[in-house]
Formats: sequence, structure tokens, C-alpha cells
Amino acid sequence: MNYKTISTTEVRKRISDLIDSVRESGSSFVIGRHGEPEAVLIKFPARYRSDVSDITNINAYSNSFDFLAAEPELYSAADIKK
Repeated sequence: MNYKTISTTEVRKRISDLIDSVRESGSSFVIGRHGEPEAVLIKFPARYRSDVSDITNINAYSNSFDFLAAEPELYSAADIKK
């Protein structure tokens, strides 16, 4: 992935704008120190199910993997063993 890492200093200055961007456009931001990623700011899941784990909620409902839609298919249905 080609994410630009935003410094914690920049995040402190722009947190409101970053949150607006995530909420309105679904943008994601990598936050880090000294150019090293430490956290990701992503949209909160539109639907949250208390019967599954937090990571499942984020992966399934936050649209955080929408970028994969543009990726080529690596496997076909014939590759799946029954």
C-alpha cells in the first residue's frame, strides 16, 4: 500500500479535519512517528455487531478493504477445493 504517514504533530493540529475526511469520503490515514507507521485512522463501522470481535466488525463493516475492489482476481472459483 502507498499510504503517506502523517506525523502525530500534524494529527494534533488537524484532527478535526482528518475525522471529517474519514467520515465524509472514507479516507484512511496512517499515523506515525519519525516516518514509521503506528496507527491507522479509519471510518467506524456503519453497523456494529456485539456478537463478533472488534477486528471482525472493522474488517467487515467499515469498508476499510474497499481498495481491494480494484485489485485483480488472483484465484478463480475453480481454484477452490470442495
